[in-house]
Amino acid sequence: MSGGGYNYNQQGYRPPPPQGGYGPPPQSFQSPPPQHQQAGRPPHSGGAQQPPPGADPQLYYWFQAVDTDKSGALTTEELQRALINGDWSPFNIETVRLMMNMFDTDNTGTITFSEFAGLWRYIEDWKKCFQTFDADSSGTINFSELKTALRTFGYNLSDNFVNLLIKKYDKYGGEKNAGKGDVTFDNFVQSCVTIKTLTDAFRRYDTDNDGWILINYEQFLELVVTNR
Repeated sequence: MSGGGYNYNQQGYRPPPPQGGYGPPPQSFQSPPPQHQQAGRPPHSGGAQQPPPGADPQLYYWFQAVDTDKSGALTTEELQRALINGDWSPFNIETVRLMMNMFDTDNTGTITFSEFAGLWRYIEDWKKCFQTFDADSSGTINFSELKTALRTFGYNLSDNFVNLLIKKYDKYGGEKNAGKGDVTFDNFVQSCVTIKTLTDAFRRYDTDNDGWILINYEQFLELVVTNR
């Protein structure tokens, strides 16, 4: 039996790059991102603390600049100020919380510099991936580009579902249908990570890999609650 949106011929369930959070993306995503997608970093400040041994000095000074309470760790709000889209808009708060949950390894509710460095590498890898699929170099991902990206990742999804994703993640789509059908970088990351997370959860029940599952009400609730 076929169906379920998996690309069986390309080993379905392949996660979008980068895999594992810290590792480099596949070779096809190694091209450097355009300059306008590079998040700004402040210059060296004479009064700032010296970076730890082996740390990227610019990244450390950027961390200090957004650590407004000088606690040595970033809150969700401070982390949001550190993450910028190609159009200089801040990351949406849902994506920031997603990043926080992924990289807050000690479960303190904040991000230390070492955790921030790992998060930054993850973001930089995703920027390279984003540029690969932003075929028109518009700084956003449209329907056809998103469909191509998802298919490349191994998710064989219908046009209707891709349109649903566009409506969900178009930053301006909820403002009286003012959206342009484009997805910014932060929402591209969020949508791809969400698809991977839900697919992994589905896969636990899809033991024969046919794209169909039979679950009871409580199993459905468990699947939803554990992936929110």
